[in-house]
Amino acid sequence: MQVELHINGQEKRLEVSKSDSLLDVLREKGYTGAKRGCDTGACGFCTVIVDGEPEKSCVTPIAKADSTEVRTIESLGSQDDLHPIQAAFVDNFALQCGFCIPGMIMRSKALLDENPDPTERQVREALSDNLCRCTGYKKIVEAVLDASDRMSDDETVAADGGLPADVAFESGCSCSCSDSSGGGDE
Repeated sequence: MQVELHINGQEKRLEVSKSDSLLDVLREKGYTGAKRGCDTGACGFCTVIVDGEPEKSCVTPIAKADSTEVRTIESLGSQDDLHPIQAAFVDNFALQCGFCIPGMIMRSKALLDENPDPTERQVREALSDNLCRCTGYKKIVEAVLDASDRMSDDETVAADGGLPADVAFESGCSCSCSDSSGGGDE
């Protein structure tokens, strides 16, 4: 069967099997950011945005996704130019193994698109369908709240995802990133 998907801003006409999930098709076509975790919709690792809503792509039949707009983690930033949400996750140490992070970021993106200034409780509720087996969620929630601020303030973030020198210095960072001489606290 043939489906049409608008993936990350590009129109795609794809030949697929009726039994394929949206995740199967995305990964087969090179969009490997969405991860396969449970194949039951329980973990959220495969979360993508479909027509503006977060969807678990492992349980979304490809036929249901026909003629939709799909956004994957690949549509956000790049290593050299992180999206504010990605940068906030890095800067807040909200990732460990990283396996759940694409799904967390896409669910966070959907939340912040709908509610640019969420409360901590709203963030926790929005992320409740996504599991992380490495963290206690505290830093992830902090990262989403920080991303909200960044997106509303258009805060400048270093291309490497690190804190800008003035922010690192203000926060008491004693590493060489805040010392223009490169010497740190010697």
